[in-house]
Amino acid sequence: MRLAILGGGGFRVPLVHRALLAESLRSDAVVSEVVLFDTDEHRLGGIRAVLDRQRDTHRASHGEPLLSVRTAGSLAEALDGAGMVFSAIRVGAMPGRVTDERIALSAGVIGQETVGAGGISYGLRTLPVVHRVARAVAEHAPGAWVVNFTNPAGLVTEAMSAVLGDRVIGICDSPVGLSRRAARALGLDPAEVRADYAGLNHLGWLRALRSGGRDRLPDLLADTEALASFEEGRLFGAEWLRALGALPNEYLHYFYMAREAAAAAADSARERMTRGEELVEQQRGFYREAAARPGEAFELWDRARLARERGYMADNRRAAGGVERAAEDLDGGGYEEVALAVMRALARDEPARLIVDVRNRGALAGLDDDAVVEVPCLVDGGGAQPLAAAPLAGHQLALVLAVKSVERDVLEAVRTGSRTAALRAFATHPLVDSVTTARTLLDGYLEAFPDLGDVLPNP
Repeated sequence: MRLAILGGGGFRVPLVHRALLAESLRSDAVVSEVVLFDTDEHRLGGIRAVLDRQRDTHRASHGEPLLSVRTAGSLAEALDGAGMVFSAIRVGAMPGRVTDERIALSAGVIGQETVGAGGISYGLRTLPVVHRVARAVAEHAPGAWVVNFTNPAGLVTEAMSAVLGDRVIGICDSPVGLSRRAARALGLDPAEVRADYAGLNHLGWLRALRSGGRDRLPDLLADTEALASFEEGRLFGAEWLRALGALPNEYLHYFYMAREAAAAAADSARERMTRGEELVEQQRGFYREAAARPGEAFELWDRARLARERGYMADNRRAAGGVERAAEDLDGGGYEEVALAVMRALARDEPARLIVDVRNRGALAGLDDDAVVEVPCLVDGGGAQPLAAAPLAGHQLALVLAVKSVERDVLEAVRTGSRTAALRAFATHPLVDSVTTARTLLDGYLEAFPDLGDVLPNP
């Protein structure tokens, strides 16, 4: 099968390629060809150099890989004949993320790229592009499945589903990472544990951890030492986790400790740099050096990857008292494993229970059928079927509904070109909650991104 990767020059593509090389050793390997497409040829060249080194290493150990990689000069060429599409684009590239962050921070609110004001701006810029991508898939690869990595993943998946229906599935590695860390804290094999997780992308809760016929999460919540052994336990603290009776996705730190997170991000931006600026510096160095020394591309990439992982949510970890990431969380193995697990289940028609982003279809009470949610699904050759989930607790549902309403306003704004809908999205987000600040944000983003004025031409 041919796999098209849109955003093929993206920094995490080598993780997917590494997993595909390992997969190619199996007699029932799904993918035989990867086609990379990216509008930035400089970035694409750097990543191709990394993939070449990965291929060389594989060849030395296992012989010539049964996996070919090529680039495409257009979106249509990339999609032609594809059975699977990984969409991992970044509209505005990393400098766009920096602008999202800086404008939000200057207005006194959190600027993270998927949460709050930064996520709204990113979504407004991204949805017109992913609409075009979805239409191109429908035209050039109507039988393909689309696995969406593009952030904000839930919002983007919902936008694409308006064109592709249930043939688009959003993924995120946060739920599986949380479930693995919680299982290990209890001394359990993560592969033998069944997680009950529900919410939206970057806004969900692990509500049960079943092993040996019973829920082991109450045992974990009662054990202060075990909670302190993994990142979310240290990030939120045992007292608050017991009050919730659940383990929140790490991104909920922006909501539960909003003032502390905003202050830490503002301090970093003032004293050092924002997270986006840090990544720009890291990746600019990698792409520049990889072009000059392609034979060292893999080592250069891996060094930058490790620096990226170490800096992940660093402001939040500082706000929580200096939480350090565990060594196993720096190795990768989340993002690409979820993607390949989804692909294998779809292509081989081998049922797998996976936490992914899909249209609700009655699985989670309180949300309509078309709302994209992040829940356990049965994934097989027919797609991803969300499994019935227990209702969210009152405060969980209230937060989910508030954020889903914001997402719907972003969708409306792009669909109708309405600045009013965009203003409403900013103003009603729980991390903005000010009409005055919302106007400042919208005006700032319209000025910073001229193309956004074309997206939102109407009052």
